[in-house]
Amino acid sequence: MLTQNSDKKRDQLQIFCMDDLVPQDHLLRLVDRAIDWSFIYDLVQDKYSIDTGRPSMDPVMLIKIPFIQYLYGIRSMRQTMKEIEVNVAYRWFLGLEMTDKVPHFSTFGKNYARRFRDTNLFEQIFTHILEQCYKFRLVDPGEVFVDATHVKACANNKKMQKRIAKEEALFYEELLKKEINKDRSLHEKRPLKDKDKDDSGDQPPSSGSSSTEQKTIKSSTTDPESGWFRKGEHKHVFAYAVEAACDKNGWILGYTVNPGNLHDSRTFKGLYDKIKEIGIRTLVADAGYKTPAIAKLLIDDGINPLFPYKRPMTKEGFFRKHEFVYDEYYDCYICPNNKTLKYSTTNREGYREYKSCGYICETCPYLKQCTESKEHVKLVTRHIWEPYMEMCEDIRQTQGMKELYGHRKETIERLFGTAKENHGFRYTQLIGKARMEMKVGLTFTCMNLKKLAKMQQRFGLLKVNLTSLASEITKKPYKQRKSVLGLVA
Repeated sequence: MLTQNSDKKRDQLQIFCMDDLVPQDHLLRLVDRAIDWSFIYDLVQDKYSIDTGRPSMDPVMLIKIPFIQYLYGIRSMRQTMKEIEVNVAYRWFLGLEMTDKVPHFSTFGKNYARRFRDTNLFEQIFTHILEQCYKFRLVDPGEVFVDATHVKACANNKKMQKRIAKEEALFYEELLKKEINKDRSLHEKRPLKDKDKDDSGDQPPSSGSSSTEQKTIKSSTTDPESGWFRKGEHKHVFAYAVEAACDKNGWILGYTVNPGNLHDSRTFKGLYDKIKEIGIRTLVADAGYKTPAIAKLLIDDGINPLFPYKRPMTKEGFFRKHEFVYDEYYDCYICPNNKTLKYSTTNREGYREYKSCGYICETCPYLKQCTESKEHVKLVTRHIWEPYMEMCEDIRQTQGMKELYGHRKETIERLFGTAKENHGFRYTQLIGKARMEMKVGLTFTCMNLKKLAKMQQRFGLLKVNLTSLASEITKKPYKQRKSVLGLVA
């Protein structure tokens, strides 16, 4: 039977309850009851005046607005406000009635500029949510996965200028300098002198990595705090590098934000300082972190670094470094022709240089496979912290480590993939590193909170009951625990 005039119901007056319009299994309902949101009042209390000014917007509602944006990956705050106007679930989550006026899209930006800028409010919110996960014993910090991803900055690639920038000091620079001079003195070499300054007071450019090294970089005129990121032959953009750490269950443990032109090995120390006290036994990272300084830092702190195999960068047809055998007792290298490469010096980068005798190598049958030097001298280098790298190789060969490294695609890589696909993490419309840190903090907070809320829904339990259940689950092997929890990002 044909039905007509179904739009007459639009003009009918109805009495209803807002709570009845939101399904019981709606994501925002689960998120709302996953934690007690009143903790935000304690965090922002000192940002508001006690007895002066007009009554402000509820701080909880103010923070929940960007939560909606990042939870659902809405591209801008303007679009978020348009969605709140017509979405009953969004209004319910914010505590707005159907007839209440939705705040202007600039409200959050104004409050950020006047109250929250230059504060760690959003990192405190992230930490509070993470503490709730720790409280339920859902986080296992024994095995931590670290990686970085790039988020395209809000900057035109054609609006740039070149400028001279000084590289920041490496976190191990002073320690390395002492170790170099100590090693040189053991080999009866004079300590290295400090680099001379020019007339302008600046340090001259050099091949070494130091706080005084200068280089010319591309800087955006729109967002100078971003960095020129080059990946492959076709991807050249201004971006931010977001470095994060997670456990094997996918809980995000910490994060940092840096310009996109900084290497992972340079930014690692900032993230490590945030997570080093949580009880890490094994830290899993990709080849970008496989450096002697990071290996020494982790091993000295009692942490097992798990790095992948890195293929030697030797030219095809030439002997690789592992074919030259190091003799620790005599401190020399033995070449494939059983000739000795003796110690020469220790350079500023911390590498010992071992050189062969050109007169002997001139008649060697393997000369064309060894070196192209005009003096027929073969040079092999060995870092003064090379023993730490050898320990990393021993750890990599340990039983079970290959399977553990394979979990990167199920943990940290899946985490970044989910953030980019579902939470608007491919690019940002915010300008400046501080605003980018806010975006990253709120995005990762949403992901942890969503995971916690879905776990509560899956088991149909209250928080007090979830604690005992989580205690039993953590006793199970990883594969069984993953199948039981069914954790999803």
